[in-house]
Order: sequence, then C-alpha cells, then structure tokens
Amino acid sequence: MSLQVKLLFGVLFSLNAVFYLTWYRSRRGYSGRKKPLLSEYPVGFLVTFFDTLGIGSFAPTTAILKFQGRLDDELIPGTLNVGLNLAAMMETVIMVAAIVIDPILLMSMVSSAALGAWLGAGIVSRMPRPAIQFAMGLALLIAGCVFIATNLHLLPGGGVAMTLVGWRFGVAVGINFVLGALMSVGIGLYAPCMIMVTLLGLHPIAAFPIMMGSCGLVQPAAGLQFLRTGRYGFGTSIAFSIACIPAVLLAAFVVKTLPLTALRWLVVVVVIYAAVTMLRSFAASAAQARYGGNLAMASKSPRS
Repeated sequence: MSLQVKLLFGVLFSLNAVFYLTWYRSRRGYSGRKKPLLSEYPVGFLVTFFDTLGIGSFAPTTAILKFQGRLDDELIPGTLNVGLNLAAMMETVIMVAAIVIDPILLMSMVSSAALGAWLGAGIVSRMPRPAIQFAMGLALLIAGCVFIATNLHLLPGGGVAMTLVGWRFGVAVGINFVLGALMSVGIGLYAPCMIMVTLLGLHPIAAFPIMMGSCGLVQPAAGLQFLRTGRYGFGTSIAFSIACIPAVLLAAFVVKTLPLTALRWLVVVVVIYAAVTMLRSFAASAAQARYGGNLAMASKSPRS
C-alpha cells in the first residue's frame, strides 16, 4: 500500500470520526423526527446495494424520498450526504484496496472533491426552499439524461490508462472540485466523474476508486455542514446508515456484478417522475412567494 493511500485512509477515518462524533452530539438539539421508520431500512439497503455496483445512489434516493413525501424538500440534500455517508466510507476502503491506480491522481482528485463539497454545502445549507427545489429538480433531470445516454451507449467506453498526466491531470482535478460542490445539491458524483475520466483516457475500472474515494471524503465534509444547520432528516439518515452495512458487503463480496441496463431504465422512469414533481413543487413555491409578496404590497398601499 502506497504512502498516498495510507494518507487517504488516515484522512478518511479521521474525518469520519469527527463526523460521527458531531452527529452524536447534535442529537439533543435536533428538532425534527429522530427515530427511523421501518419502511426506510429497505430503501437504504436497495440504494446502497446498487451504489456499490456503480449505479449511484443520490438520484434514486432523491426520487424515492420525493415519492414518499415524508421529508421536506430542503432536507433531502443533507439526508443524502449524512445518511449515505457510511456506505461511501465502506466503498472507499473496498475499492481503493482492490483497484490499484496512480496514488497521486487519486489523492489529488478526492481532495479537490472534498474541498468543493465543504464550500458547496455551506452555500446549500443556507439556500431557501424554492432554490433547493429547482436545483434538485435540475439535478434529477441531468441524472436521468446520463442514465439514458449510458443505456444507449452514447457515452465513451474509456481508454486503457491508469493515470493522467499534464493538462488532463489538471482538468480532472478541477472538474472533480466542481462535482464535489454539486453533490451538496443532490447531483451524484459517480456518473459524471466516470464520464469525465474516461473522456480523458482513463480505464473505466480506474474510475471506481476515484469516484468512491471522492464520495468517501465529500460526504462527511458536506455532512458536517448540514449537521451544523440541522437541515437533514435525522431518523431517515439513521435507517440508511444501518441498512447500508449488509448492502455494501453483499454487493462487494457476494453479488459483485448484475445486468444493470434494465435497472437503469427503471431508474430513468422514477428519476424523471421525481424531477417533474420537484420542479412542480418549485413552481408552486415560487408562485406562492409572488402571491404573498403581492398581498404584502397591496396591504401597504394607501386606500382610496
């Protein structure tokens, strides 16, 4: 194991220790529902099982949470980063240990993503409800388009390299910073990261430690910001954290691979439905805000 990988694991475990200690300490001050619902465990198991196989978890989880309607829309980004964090940490350890790539590239990309997440989550945690609804609706539409393009084989198959040099290295690190920031509004990193590195000539298998290592640092970094503001679902996040443990182990060591194309088409339908629903919620919130503003202006106007 290289020095860079040891450093990555050291940062990963240290950051998560701070994350879970902060989460534990925040339990008394959280004003929402603290206990998980029984129906939330299978959701956490399902999304993290397929996440380990590379399909991603943010878009399908957002779609399911929106369909269930138990969480306010503005709590969903925080719930994704907090509740799915343990899965990301486990996947990082498994994939980084199993797939050997250039450790300098790996460390540079995961560090840039974590920095982007820290800055992005600070912004999202203060965004008003309509802005989050619009951002997440747009994120779901993007995810649906990526799934469609993947199924139709419109995305590149990738090269054979296990590292990037020169301008390709700089582009990869810079874009991963942006992808880390976008995770704060619910845009999953897996699919765009894989597309980006394969376009730059990296072998598709090399994307797994990069994208999972990125999420392994991104989610606790972003999650700490959401813990600070309390904008996440406490009980839902507990259910996801518990359910992910058997799901990740089963996917990584038992199942390992599945025909995911049919599943992606199902996810497309669910995600597009959720995107439309989220954007309709945004339109309703925006209209209500305008209506309320007009009423306030009318109440202040002089009577004839």
